[in-house]
Amino acid sequence: MKRVATVIRLRPEKEQEYRKLHTTVWPEVLAALDRAHIGNYSIFLRDGLLYSYYEYTGDDLHTDLARLAEDERTQQWWQLTDPCQEPVTSAADGEWWAPMEEVFHDDGPR
Repeated sequence: MKRVATVIRLRPEKEQEYRKLHTTVWPEVLAALDRAHIGNYSIFLRDGLLYSYYEYTGDDLHTDLARLAEDERTQQWWQLTDPCQEPVTSAADGEWWAPMEEVFHDDGPR
């Protein structure tokens, strides 16, 4: 299992729209995440930043993310969510959600 965290800015004027979209995520989008071996997926909001965390259980994250991006229903979902977001200033060219470095993890209990 691989833990993945990313960050992106939430446009302030789009916060309510973004929250509303995520109260009823489309079942087809959730199924596409399952097919991509993505689970335990959460998005958090603080001070205009969206932080996502998920656990990847597949063998080829790059390929699974590419397949997820090819999913028609997921593309339709992103057409609604993408206008609510903007990359952080430190994102690489072409990067939307910027990857974060894990600096600590504890599986506890000991």
